[in-house]
Formats: sequence, structure tokens, C-alpha cells
Amino acid sequence: MSTVSLSTENSIALITIDNPPINATSQSVRHGIVDALDKIDGDPAIKVAILICAGKTFIAGADMSEFGQPPKAPILPDVIKRLEATSKPIIAAIHGHALGGGLEVALGCHYRIADSRAKLGLPEVNLGLIPGAGGTVRLPRLVPVKDAVTMITGGKPVSASTANAMGLIDAVCHGDLHDAALDFARTVMDRPRPIELLRQSPVDVPTAPQWDEIEATVRKKARGQIAPLIAVQAIRVGIEQGTSEGLVHEREKFVELRDSDQSKALRHIFFAERSVGKLPELAGIAPRPLHEIGVIGGGIMGAGIATAALLAGYAVVMIERDEDACERGIANVRHHLGGSLKRGIIDQTRHDQLLGDLISSTNYAALADCDLVIEAVFEDMAVKHDVFGKLSQHCKPDAVLASNTSYLDINEIAAKCAHPERVIGLHFFSPAHIMKLLEVVRTDQANATSLATAFAFARKLGKIAVPCGVCDGFIGNRIMSAYRKQCEYMLEDGALPHQIDDAMVEFGFPMGLFAMQDMAGLEISWATRKRLAPFRDPNERYVALGDYLCEMDRFGKKNGLGWYRYDENGKAQPDPNVDALVIAESDKKGITRRDFSNAEIISVIFDAIRTEGDKILTEGVAMSTDAIDVVMVYGYGFPRHKGGPMFMTQK
Repeated sequence: MSTVSLSTENSIALITIDNPPINATSQSVRHGIVDALDKIDGDPAIKVAILICAGKTFIAGADMSEFGQPPKAPILPDVIKRLEATSKPIIAAIHGHALGGGLEVALGCHYRIADSRAKLGLPEVNLGLIPGAGGTVRLPRLVPVKDAVTMITGGKPVSASTANAMGLIDAVCHGDLHDAALDFARTVMDRPRPIELLRQSPVDVPTAPQWDEIEATVRKKARGQIAPLIAVQAIRVGIEQGTSEGLVHEREKFVELRDSDQSKALRHIFFAERSVGKLPELAGIAPRPLHEIGVIGGGIMGAGIATAALLAGYAVVMIERDEDACERGIANVRHHLGGSLKRGIIDQTRHDQLLGDLISSTNYAALADCDLVIEAVFEDMAVKHDVFGKLSQHCKPDAVLASNTSYLDINEIAAKCAHPERVIGLHFFSPAHIMKLLEVVRTDQANATSLATAFAFARKLGKIAVPCGVCDGFIGNRIMSAYRKQCEYMLEDGALPHQIDDAMVEFGFPMGLFAMQDMAGLEISWATRKRLAPFRDPNERYVALGDYLCEMDRFGKKNGLGWYRYDENGKAQPDPNVDALVIAESDKKGITRRDFSNAEIISVIFDAIRTEGDKILTEGVAMSTDAIDVVMVYGYGFPRHKGGPMFMTQK
């Protein structure tokens, strides 16, 4: 079956691409488009043509199977030039997503109309690339240069309404796209064909100082990734040296980046995040239908989980210990939804509807109709047993029960429950309604249906679900505990908290270990250390600095004092009192302090991650090196453009 077909309705031609699942620009699609254009140019009865796609989306990217292969003619840049040169006007009718080469194809058309729910973007930087088929040259000739820079260097798609406002598309369709495209075609068929973008002038070109400011902003956000900066340079070349030079420069840089270590690393994590949650043993297993979600606890984590569930379309029942706690939990969710409203993720009507889908209660009987209940209470095994005992009593027997514990043994929790086969772990990362990572913890007795339900729930929430086994800290927190221990040793040996954090930020982490601990709250790891204290090897080196801070009521950013001191705006500053505490502890233990270079700090951290990762693989807690890479990238800020710690080890 052909991936491209040509039909006509009176004097209007329709080029239809049907190459599921994403209508990628494969060789057959490229050839089919050129063949259709030749027929259109040769038919005097055709006055205008529409390029439209079957299925759920417009062209949503390239054919990834062609990466690393010799190019097959016609290559995409030539197809787009052929589109531009067609004697009849071509209208791109966009639904779903127009991404990467898909948007570049649309830029080669003379008009663009999009469904109101469509998303348009050039996300190549997420794979360590820049647009390779004229995107850096054409887009700045259609929208203001600063908007083009933002789209290309940020890689985030824009909505149809935003695209329309910036001039990227000519019309927004709120009904049937096919009919709207035909109506649009009838309005333009007798007009002169628009001048192709390559012959148009750039829109709102920045001054030299503005270019400097743009590059500085992109450099700061890139945190060591090279593609965004090369994208800025490519845009500027196309503007200042002309379209011919711009296209040549863009293609050269695209090929260079495609073969770069960063692009290979980013492609690795791209495929890893899509494959890591696909368990062969769950193939064909139907998840339980989910309509109502229970959340136990309305604190920071519980409210975040409740918000994520509401945004995904579920009704939520929140359980708290008393009415005051219920009111605080509702207020926390209202705050999170207010943030979504402010960012334009939801409108006021949706905001009010979601709040209406949330109820809170002190009575566990309110969970009777819940299909999945997630516990997010204090990290204490006795408290967990009490909660799950009540869940066993009040929840329906086929409801899936999940713990959000960060460290505790979920097998022990499950053993005390009625129907332990339905008990799993769902370890969210804070803030739960924003962070994409979700560790799905497989208990010894968990059945396939419960696990399939967990992964289906994760997909509905838009999370990247990583399966893991039961151990203290699962994948992420166990690895983090290992390198945190080494960082604490470095504190006593001569480094200061801000020096370690600075080295991590320079490496590409969004923040350092101690700043991250402050953000999460120091009391969480303190509670874990106290729980494990009776089992600690007395001969093992133990660093008590974190305990001292908690004993001084320094719990992190939430109360303005932790490893850092926070000003009224929440900005962290190194605290001389903490530095003095660190140095005093070295003196107390008789340790002669020494200097650490940034490279040495990163080497110590990386060795700890790699060593613990190897142990986790050997024990079967992680099913693959990909699982570890995905957890560290999405949960702990390991730089994406390095592919993850296990990927780096394999290079």
C-alpha cells in the first residue's frame, strides 16, 4: 500500500500521507510527495493543493531507522524545495503534532492551517541536533526571530493558538480539518501564489547587543549541551549571510551533530525512556479500569499526587487524620492547580471542575469506590501498617493499593494486607504533579494485573514509569544515598557544600546534592538514618553533619536554613555557620583537610553511582542499565546530553 495518495475534489488536489504511527518522513513518503507534486504541476485543472495526513497526527518526525544509514533520495531538504517551487499554492493541514521534519515540510508549503488542538515544534535539540531541512532558515522568515530562537533552542512545541498569534500558521480550525482546509483552499485558489519563505526577509532581526543577550541566555539554559548554541549560530548565519549559505551551514552542522557523542547520548535516553516500562510478561494483560483514585495524606507529596491524578482526569478522594489537615490538603491542591492555571495548562473552567472532582475526608470508608489508592504518609513502618490495615478493611478487594514510600520494605507492608497480590510501590518524585519519573516497585506477591494497572496509570499521568524491585531506596534513592555518602566524606576531608554543588552544576546537573537535599527537606533522610542506626556497622565511617543540622532545626529551604541560608526570595547563599560546622567536625575527627578540584569531585560521585548501579543490576533490582539511566536523568538531574551514568560507563 502506498504511503502517499493523490485525489482531487473539483480543482483542489489532496495529497494524503498515511504512514502510521506518526506519518514519519520515510523514503517512501518523500518519494510519494514529489511524485504527487509532479502530477499537480502537470494538471492544468488543479488550482490549489492540500497536504494532509491520515490517522492521529500530521508528520510528527523523521524515520529514526534511517539514522546512521546512507541517505536515500529524495532527501527531505530537496522535497521541501520541491514543495516551495510548485506552481500551485500548497496548504499544509495540520492536526495532532507537526514536529521536526514535519514542521519543516509545513514551512515549505505556502499556507498552513491547524486544528485547534494541534502542537507544532522543532524539537531536534532534544536529540542533540538542529533542524536539518531548512528550519533554522525558514522559520525566522515567518515568525519574529526571537520566537524562532525560542522554538528551536528550547525544543518545546507550541499550541495552535500560540502559533497563530506569532504568524506561524494562517488559520486555526475548530471543526473538521478536512472541510476547513477545503474552505480555505477555495478562498486562496484564485490569488497569486505566495512568495516562498526563502525569498522573504527575516522578521524583527535582533541588533548585535540583542544577539549577545540571546546567546548568553541560551548558553545558560543549555548547561553544557552544544546543540542549542549551534542552533543560534545557524539562525544567525541564515539571516546575516543569506538563505543559500544558511541552508548549507545548517546541513553541515546537522550532520556534525548527528555523529556527535552528545547526540548519541540523547538518542540513547530518548529510546530508553520509551522502552524501559515495556515488560514482556505484561503483554496481553489488561489493566483494571481506573475512575476514582484515593490518596492518603495531603502534605507536599500527597497533594502533588492528587493534583497529578486530577489533571489526568480522575476523581480523587483524599484522606487525612483530622479536619484541619483535610483543609490544608485541599489548600495544597488548590495551590498546585492555581499554578497550572497561571501557566496556561488549564483554564478557569477546567480549574473549577478539577477542584469539584476532589473530596477530602477523615473516614477511610470514603475510599469504598476507589480503584487505586496511593499512600503518602510519614516514613514510619508502624504508621504504614496502620494505614494499610484500614485500606484492607475499607477498600474493595480488587482495588490496587500502592505505597509511595521512598525507602521502606514494601514486601513487609504487603504481607500484613488482605490480598497482598494487589500491593505495589508507586514512588513519585517531588513535586509529584510536575516530575515525570515514577518508580513502579514490584513486590514479591504482586500479580500481573496490578502491575499492568500501575503502568497504565503512569501513562495516563504522562509519567515515565521505571520498574524496579524491592530494596532500601529502590533504584534512585539507593544510588543517591551511595554518592551522598561519598560527598559527605569529601566534606570531612576538605570540601565545602557549595564547592561540591558547584562542581555538579558545572558537570550539567541543574543543582547540586546539598541544594537538592535542602529542597526535599533534610528531615526525610534524617528519619531514614535514625531508622537504620541500629543496623549500622560500628566500624563503618559515619558522617553526622546532616544530623547536626536537623538537631539545630535546619530542615532546608522550607524553613530558610539547611545546608544553605535562604533569603526572603528563597535564594540560597553559602552559610559561614555551616562551613564552620564542617571544618570543626574535621578537626574533631583529626582529619587533615585538603583541596578538591571540580574534576575530582565529579570522579568520586561518578564512581559511586557506577559501583552502586552495578550492584543493583546484579541483585535484579533494576532490570537493565537503561532503567538506571532513565531514573538518574529524570529523577536526579543527571545531564541528559551525557546519556546517563551507565551509558557513560559503556562508551
